[in-house]
Amino acid sequence: MDFKGKKILIADDEADIREIIQYNLEKNGYSVETAKDGEEALTIAKQFQPDLIILDIMMPKKSGTQVCEILRSLPAFENTLIIFLTALSDETTHIEGLEMGGDDYISKPISPKVLVSRVNALFRRVQNNEDDSAGVLQIQNITINPENYEVKVDGNHIILAKKEFELLHLLATKPGRVFLRNEILHQIWGNDVIVGDRTIDVHIRKIRQKLGIDCITTVKGVGYKFQF
Repeated sequence: MDFKGKKILIADDEADIREIIQYNLEKNGYSVETAKDGEEALTIAKQFQPDLIILDIMMPKKSGTQVCEILRSLPAFENTLIIFLTALSDETTHIEGLEMGGDDYISKPISPKVLVSRVNALFRRVQNNEDDSAGVLQIQNITINPENYEVKVDGNHIILAKKEFELLHLLATKPGRVFLRNEILHQIWGNDVIVGDRTIDVHIRKIRQKLGIDCITTVKGVGYKFQF
C-alpha cells in the first residue's frame, strides 16, 4: 500500500525531536507540518487538516491529551489518527491517552525507523479495516454503518468514539461468536500498542451505556460476544 502524500502534523516542544521526525517522515513521502505547543497544534491542525497527528503528551500551553480531547470533540477530527509521544512509562498515562481517543503511543527516546514503521502500520491497519468493513449491519433494532461510523438504535443516532465503534462493529460482524481478549486487542489496537484488559472493559462499558441495550455479553476469563 502506498501512503505517500498523506498529511501528518507533529506537535512537540523539543525542536530537535520535531526536526528528526519531520525529516524521516518526509523522506518516506509524507507531507509534514509541525507545532511547538498545544495551542499551536490546534491552530495548525484546523488549517492543515492532517490525516495523522503525532502529539507529545507533555507540552506547554496545552498537553497532548488536552489537544486530543478538543480535536475529538470536533466532527472534522473524529476519525483523524492520533499517536502520542511520551517519556512517561507508567501504564496509567498510556491508558489515559488511548481512552481519550488516541490510536497508538510511542515512548521516548524515539527510534526514527520504529516511528515510521508504526505510522505505516497504523495507516495500513485503517485501510485494511475499511476494505473489510463494507456493508451496513442491521441486527434487530441496531443499525451499524461502517462507511460513516454511524450507529442507530430504533432510528436514533448514537454517538460512539472511533474505538468504541470499531469494537462494536467487530463484535456485531459475527453475532454469537466469542471474541478473545487478545483477538480484540490485535484487531482494534494492533500488535504494536500495549493496552491492558482495563481498556477493553472501559470501552465495552461505554458502548453498553450509550446504546442502552444489553447486547454485549461478557464471557468471564475469555472475552466478549454480541448477543441479544
